[in-house]
Amino acid sequence: MSTDDHVDIEYIERYRDAVEHPLWQLFQRYGHGSRRWFLVGILASIGSRFASLVPPVLLGVALDAIFGSESFALPLIPGTVLPNETMDQFWFVIALMAVFMIGQAILNFVRASSLNLFSHRVKHEVRTATYQRMQRLDMEFFNEVQTGELMSILSNDTNRLERFLDNMFGESIQLGVLIVGISLILFWFNGQLAVVTLAVIPLAAVFTYWFMRLAEERYTDVRQSVGDLNSRLENNLNGIEVIKSANTEDHEDKRVREHSYQYFRLDWLALRLNFIYRPGLQALTSISFIATFVVGGVWILEGPPGPLTGDLSEGTLVIFLLLTQRLVEPLAQMSTIIDRYEDARASTKRILGIMNLPVDIQDAEDAIELEAVEGHVQFDDVTFGYAEQAVLEDIDVDVEPGETVGLVGPTGAGKTTFVKLLLRLYDVDEGAVRVDGHDVRDVTLSSLRNSIGYVGQENFLFDGTVAENIKYGAFDADREAVIEAAKRAQAHEFITNMPEGYDTEVGERGVKLSGGQRQRVAIARTLLQGPAITVFDEATSAVDTETELLIQQSIDDVAADRTTFVIAHRLSTVRDADTILVVEDGRIVERGTHDDLIDADGLYANLWRVQAGEIGSLPAEFIEEASQRVAQQGLDGE
Repeated sequence: MSTDDHVDIEYIERYRDAVEHPLWQLFQRYGHGSRRWFLVGILASIGSRFASLVPPVLLGVALDAIFGSESFALPLIPGTVLPNETMDQFWFVIALMAVFMIGQAILNFVRASSLNLFSHRVKHEVRTATYQRMQRLDMEFFNEVQTGELMSILSNDTNRLERFLDNMFGESIQLGVLIVGISLILFWFNGQLAVVTLAVIPLAAVFTYWFMRLAEERYTDVRQSVGDLNSRLENNLNGIEVIKSANTEDHEDKRVREHSYQYFRLDWLALRLNFIYRPGLQALTSISFIATFVVGGVWILEGPPGPLTGDLSEGTLVIFLLLTQRLVEPLAQMSTIIDRYEDARASTKRILGIMNLPVDIQDAEDAIELEAVEGHVQFDDVTFGYAEQAVLEDIDVDVEPGETVGLVGPTGAGKTTFVKLLLRLYDVDEGAVRVDGHDVRDVTLSSLRNSIGYVGQENFLFDGTVAENIKYGAFDADREAVIEAAKRAQAHEFITNMPEGYDTEVGERGVKLSGGQRQRVAIARTLLQGPAITVFDEATSAVDTETELLIQQSIDDVAADRTTFVIAHRLSTVRDADTILVVEDGRIVERGTHDDLIDADGLYANLWRVQAGEIGSLPAEFIEEASQRVAQQGLDGE
């Protein structure tokens, strides 16, 4: 992504729209280990359809030879192996028809199982590869795209792709074999009548082209609508507590209904094409059958009609009528094939659109591993902004190993962005961020992030036990190490009081634990990983006073032997920090110890007065600036 590009919905859509021949691209990328099953399925599809065309030919030949005056002869079979007696010929035809019918059933089984295995393996590869790619996309992508949209791609779109590869791909091959096979057989027996019978094929091709042109656009809209609906549902289910407490169920019912109706409307527009296309193809094949019957019947009863010449036997007409009937249902199925094809094509474009998005934050070709990290952190004249908006400017910080640094300031000042640059969730626009003298852009992401532990305000816990969540990232840790980390995080006591102790299930997103309990589990998780640098981002802002005390003790324990950054609105959290950085409008406007900053009587001192309840002693200028900042945050939120 160039510096002029910014991740937004339009940017992502450009990458989707740029995908050409999506299904072919997908076939080239995935399923290499299962190609043999794909080949077996294709050959079985061809064989089974070919086998289905033989019995009508045998029946027509038998009618002419056994019940008529024609000699007994079968295409591609030497006359020396054919019986001479009538009854022998009859039983020979019956046996041959049975062989091909049984063979068709066996080949259909092989086709279905082989293509099913191939399609499910491709779905597995695509889903896991897409998820892996999503995890490695830049944070800007996740700031723009909603979770429901991503879930729709990983679930709905991969499932639609599998259904096409599983059923419709084999059906389309069989349809092609059917048309070619029937055409060859009909021309073999009577080329003039074959022209009459197959005249509808070009018309069906034109009709199909019209359908595909319209269906492509409509199914792209349907897939987008599914993502929007999933996003709305996912948002509402995650926010169900807010919805209930605000008594806004009716409002959310209306919003879900509007999204669902939009999906219904677009899906109906796409389906409506099928209601025209499928009956249209059936009408064409019916016309072909009637034309064949009329022309063939007149030919037998009164001689060749119009410009036609030669003879036509009753058996040959039977072959034509039976094979023409064989075209009716498969051609009518073409609407379903095209429908699933366009559906799969739209879904594949969404998948490949994600896969093709560039990633800025990744390892350099010559990236080195950070080893034995001491925790020396430097911000060297750093400037950074999101798109056109500057967030941090001219940041110079030098933190020695083992120091504790507090970051304070008004909301939106850039404090969290500061630590995101350290974690290299974003890259600086100017300057450099260094760890132990190494520019973070020159080291591997894994070694950098392994050396940094992050505890946020809302820490995510995975559905599982307390112990599993503490061990996350240190999966080989034993129970003793887990308990020790929990004790240091002031979490052991509440964990042992739970029904199953460390084996208690925390529920989805940790809903069975309080906010303070989730914080302490997250701190224990960080302690168990043993990073050289730790970051606490508003770790005590959403808990009660007693819980804050316990979390503060945990922070002090962590900070005792490693470099620590503490972002706080509650200034008591950073009071004992070695250095406090006061950030305002993306710049460091003050720095020093708590006592130094109180004596300086600047922004920090005024923030301290706010939290101490000394509102009356605040200068009017500070109150006016605070009012302007809040107003500006409202504008930025729009």
